[in-house]
Formats: sequence, structure tokens, C-alpha cells
Amino acid sequence: MAEVLSQSQIDALLNSLQGSDETIDEIDKKASDAKYRKYDFYSPKKFTKDKLKILKSIFDNYSRMAGSQINGLFRTSSELSVITVEEQRYYEFANALNDNDILTIVNVTVPNISQSPPLLINASMSLMLSLIDRMLGGVGEEADIDEYYTYTEIEMALYRKVIQYLIGALKDSWSSYINLNFKLDRLEENPGMFQEIGVDETIVIVVIDVDLKECTGRLNVCIPGTLLLNIFEIMEKKKHNALGDELRSQDNRNDIFSSIKSSDLLVQAKVGDAVITLDDIYNLHVGDVINLNTPKESDIQLYVESQPWFKGQLGVHKRNVAVQIDDLIEKGNYQTGEN
Repeated sequence: MAEVLSQSQIDALLNSLQGSDETIDEIDKKASDAKYRKYDFYSPKKFTKDKLKILKSIFDNYSRMAGSQINGLFRTSSELSVITVEEQRYYEFANALNDNDILTIVNVTVPNISQSPPLLINASMSLMLSLIDRMLGGVGEEADIDEYYTYTEIEMALYRKVIQYLIGALKDSWSSYINLNFKLDRLEENPGMFQEIGVDETIVIVVIDVDLKECTGRLNVCIPGTLLLNIFEIMEKKKHNALGDELRSQDNRNDIFSSIKSSDLLVQAKVGDAVITLDDIYNLHVGDVINLNTPKESDIQLYVESQPWFKGQLGVHKRNVAVQIDDLIEKGNYQTGEN
């Protein structure tokens, strides 16, 4: 089959005919250059895209809950949205912090885990000062803040109050996956002094954009990789246990059914019904005939442990009286035979 030229090759051919210095071979070489992204073997990725999607779903839920709390507590309208959920190294997060930023250290209690590294939250200064201003009766307008501005002692006390409200929504946002408890440990006024997480340790950064009526800001949530590994391990065990319970339940049903297969059940064939007086029974003799009020060719019913199950025809099999089963009796469509 003849080779079909691409549009770039056609353009290159026309340019070459018009005296362009760039040859067709050079164009072909550029078009064939493979695009690739370098993989950093020093810091390989630990979390798959599926796990990062789970985190995004959790913090989408957190954004709705935290937004409702901000609206109710601070009497304003707010909208929180997750911007990115990205795996990084801790030094990338630490280097992005300013010297006057506040780092919130949150202890996380994970089931069956004695100790886990803390979760970190950093809120932009414009956001926190706006919320603090509203707590003090102001309108919360965004102020022109000097880059070297530091919080006062009163602002730090109110900062603690505000951040506790934001921490409170974390538990409910995780509850559909795992039961975690979050508790404020302390506020670190010098982020560079925090050393509970190694600089090369893997973390996941969740960036939440906070859009208030009066100003905008951001929440940065830093989740250590060790903490996430513990959480995901428990979630996987919970998932496998649920599947195992279902399989064990199926096995139990099979065992029960196998055990009752060898049980003896009484099967009775009901030919017909008759109503006679006590005097007739007293005067019965050998050779007397009792009318059962049932046609000769009519179906008879088979009872299994006094419950009607089948209907069929009375006959003989190998010189023994037998019943040929014709059909299953539907529930509610049989005669009780109580006379």
C-alpha cells in the first residue's frame, strides 16, 4: 500500500519547493521524536491514581462540610473546592511555607495502630485574618497585609478556635471509609522547626481553595505517606474481610444444605377426603367401601412433613403402589384437607 503523507510532511514538501532551508528529512526526524517524561527512581510514586481519587472524594466531602460550618459560624457565604491532590516530598511542601506561616499539627488516631505521624494543615493568612475579623464583629474584608506580618497573641488564640472548627469536619468526611479521630496537638509558629516528618518522606498534598464573600484563601493539608499507608492497609483488610464474610456465608449455606440432605422426611399421598359419623365408624366391617368423593382419574397430593409439595397420579411400580409426580403445588393453591 502506498504511503500516505501527513499534513506536516505535505507542508514541509511545499516549503522545500519554495526554497526553504529546512529539508523533508529534518521534518520527518522532528515528527518521529518520541515524547516521554523522566521517571525519578530516587523518589518513586507510592500511591496509585485510584487511591488519590479516593482522597479527592474524601476531601470533596470535607469541603462541603467545612463550608457549611463556615457559613453557619461566621455568618457569611463560602465555597470550598479541592484544587489538587498530589504526591510530593515533604521538603517541597516545607519550602513553600513562609517564616510567618502557622503550621497546625493534628494527631490522628488510627484503629489498631499505636502511633502514626501527624497530619499538617496550613491556612493562608488572608483567610484566617478575615475569619478572625468576623469573630470580633468585623465584616471580614481582605486587608493589605505586609509579607512580614506576624499574628498577635490574641489572634493566635482565635486562630486556634477557628482551626478547631475546620478540624472537626475531618472525622465525618472519612467516616464512610474508616473511623479516624482527629485532635489538635499544637500550632507551630516556626514551620522550619518542625522535624517530625523527614524531608525526603513521601506526602500527599491536598490544596483546597476557599472563596468567601469578602476574600479568598487556601487550605493546604499535608498527609504523611506512612499515615496514608496505615489507613489504606486497614481499608484493604476491611474490604477483604467483607468479601471473606460473604464467601463464608455461602460456605455455611452449603454445609447446612449438605447436612440436611441425609435427614429422613415423611412423605404421604392424600387420595381424598370423607366425612362420616361416629356411628358409621362403629359399624364398619371388613369389606365395606368408603366413598372419598374424588374422581378416579383426579390428581392426588403428596405431603412432605405435612406440607403439600407435589401433585401427581396414583399407579403401580414394580408391584408396589406408587405416585407419579406431575407438578409442583404453588403456595396458596391447594386444599388443606382439614375436615
